[in-house]
Amino acid sequence: MRRAVTLSALTCVLAATATAAAPTGPPARQDRPSAFSRSASLLDTVPRRGVLRVCTTGDYRPFTHRDPASGVYSGIDISMARDLAESLDAEPTYVATSWAKLVGDLAAGRCDIAMGGVSVTLPRAREVAFGEPTRTDGKTPVVRCVDKDRYRTLDEIDRPGTTVIVNPGGTNEQFTRSVIKRATIKPHPDNTTIFDEIIAGRADVMMTDASETRYQAKIHPELCAVHPDRPFTFSEKAYAVPRADSQFREYVDQWVHLAKHDGTYRKYEDAWMAK
Repeated sequence: MRRAVTLSALTCVLAATATAAAPTGPPARQDRPSAFSRSASLLDTVPRRGVLRVCTTGDYRPFTHRDPASGVYSGIDISMARDLAESLDAEPTYVATSWAKLVGDLAAGRCDIAMGGVSVTLPRAREVAFGEPTRTDGKTPVVRCVDKDRYRTLDEIDRPGTTVIVNPGGTNEQFTRSVIKRATIKPHPDNTTIFDEIIAGRADVMMTDASETRYQAKIHPELCAVHPDRPFTFSEKAYAVPRADSQFREYVDQWVHLAKHDGTYRKYEDAWMAK
């Protein structure tokens, strides 16, 4: 009888000790909702807000262009932005940025998506998430047509006496500085007037995406795209979204996939390339 009472008392002590030792703090990290839980995803907040905030540089035709007089944006990806906003029961608003600040502005939450001929790079992918590519591209020269046979290879471009012009802060500058060691590199801050510098003879070459060289050659008869079908590099263009918001990224992926296969993206591209 005494032994039974002792065992009963010991059981009570152990139970009390276990209760006292139980954690009283917040649940383990894996039990907490992520920063982009279902209620916080842009897939839900954009329709509630009624506005899709689009970071874009406005200086990269045919993808994004801001008219300096009216402030109105146009371009392939501006048309796509309107469609994306409409699919979310929202209106687009354009957040002006630069190539140097584009990724940082998106990562800091100043906009919901970055659009406008944005190239996918690994450094950018460490800060933001890219969806399904809209097209493939690559760096190739654009020159005065009288020089189209003079600057076909990197060896022919990278010579003393050649001036290679570049817009700062993006992949054009990164590529140019990685391959040009002997020619003169001339930064030009305004991407909307940079091609005028080549026409005027103040620069000889710009290396940019083949899609841009084709477009600039169409609107400037003095300029020629050099082997745009065989660029020096391979790259892809895509829309960037916040890295943690997988639900919004999956929606944008599906929307891009449909637009590429139902002729929507091609329609906007053809309209600009025909100008």
